[in-house]
Amino acid sequence: RKRVEALAQVLQVNGIKAVPYHAGLDAKTRVLHQDMFLMEDTNVVVATIAFGMGIDKPDVRFVIHHDIPKSIESYYQETGRAGRDGGEGHCLAYYAYKDIEKLEKFMSGKPIAEQEIGHALLQEMVGYSETSMSRRQYILHYFGEEFDPATGAGGNMDDNMRNPKPQKQAVDEVKLLIQLIGAAGERYKSKDIVNILMGKNNAMISSHKLDQHDYFGSGKYKEHAFWTALIRQVLVARLIKKDIETYGTLKVLDAGREYVMSGKTFMMSDDHTYYQSSDQIVGAARGGAVDTQLVTFLKDLRKKVAKQKNVPPYVVFQDPSLDDMATKYPMNMEEMANIHGVGEGKAKKYGKSFVELISSYVDDNDIIRPDDLIIKSTGAKSGNKLYFITSIDRKLSFDDMASAKGMDMNKLIGELESIVYSGTKLNVGYWIDEMLDEEQQEELHEYFIESVSDKIEVAVEEFEGDYEEEEIRLYRLKFISEVAN
Repeated sequence: RKRVEALAQVLQVNGIKAVPYHAGLDAKTRVLHQDMFLMEDTNVVVATIAFGMGIDKPDVRFVIHHDIPKSIESYYQETGRAGRDGGEGHCLAYYAYKDIEKLEKFMSGKPIAEQEIGHALLQEMVGYSETSMSRRQYILHYFGEEFDPATGAGGNMDDNMRNPKPQKQAVDEVKLLIQLIGAAGERYKSKDIVNILMGKNNAMISSHKLDQHDYFGSGKYKEHAFWTALIRQVLVARLIKKDIETYGTLKVLDAGREYVMSGKTFMMSDDHTYYQSSDQIVGAARGGAVDTQLVTFLKDLRKKVAKQKNVPPYVVFQDPSLDDMATKYPMNMEEMANIHGVGEGKAKKYGKSFVELISSYVDDNDIIRPDDLIIKSTGAKSGNKLYFITSIDRKLSFDDMASAKGMDMNKLIGELESIVYSGTKLNVGYWIDEMLDEEQQEELHEYFIESVSDKIEVAVEEFEGDYEEEEIRLYRLKFISEVAN
């Protein structure tokens, strides 16, 4: 519900008519927001699944899943709310595996049988999101129907069919897969079969003595992701099936046995891979192409400014901030303050020369700026930011702050990092003094002032376990705050 409110606000401040809708709103507000949508006084409803089950609006054009649903059943039903008048319905789903992990956490308190079912449904959703085959064919197969994208109506409607991945022959691998499922007694799920193929031992495999099986490690010459993708495609080809009664164990069908004897061809394509690093997510979310030539100029300027100030370059601006500048071309201080990881403080301190360089570059190269990429934020975190700044001024313990906001220490440090990296000074020395003595602080200061990178994993490796990751992150807060801000 909190995410619904926050996302609706972001859309509103960016000039999009949007309203929130969830079961936590009072009945009067829910009716008002539903009527506004029906009467077209608002264009977008940001909602939990509480919205739209029986809504009488046939001309919905877009259903956007900001979070991935819990099952294909849910996804199918929710996308079905678009285009009920027979017109076009566009369905866009955002997917990252961390969403799946979040849903798995929600299930952790439930009975084991319920968890098994919930996990199986989620894995089908993962399969749908990551598959590179026809999404229409995948969904229809899930519901027990056959569909050939080459001849069926609407076969070219999804992203995979419009931008197909190259395919390769996989006859030997399909035969190996089917033979293993049969030889193992048709008692194991996809992940177990993949582990056997990869020769990956675990408690279940050793207790069933599968590590002594002839097929154990027979698929090591391919990657884990290859076998996962192949199983999904062999399922859709109806050579094997998942047995629902036993929570998804794989069974060989008659067509599969025939294929082992006489199969001549099987074309497969690899699944999509989605990267999880924060920089890549930032890059993906931006939607624009980074101007690599401008990045080079900005890095040169950053080096020059860093030399003048006698600080490492990352203290001035981090790489993701430069990438963002080379996408959005900020030409005044207000726009610079909206760049990822900059903020008003940093814009005032370092932004002037960067804005001048970007303005000249835009003029010299006749660049048309993508104004629509300047996304305004709502300041939704400003309440937290104010709380943290005033709490640190009062020298409150970090443990108390984390507890007050229902966060763990990792999340709290992340919040403080975003404040400090956007140019605000936080006097966190009182808390660092509790954790590190003077000599340790001097050693860390020397490291960060001489290092070309502020990456924590590099620092952890450098100190070979002398410091905990949390200690290094906390000291980095103090360093950036004092040296950069």
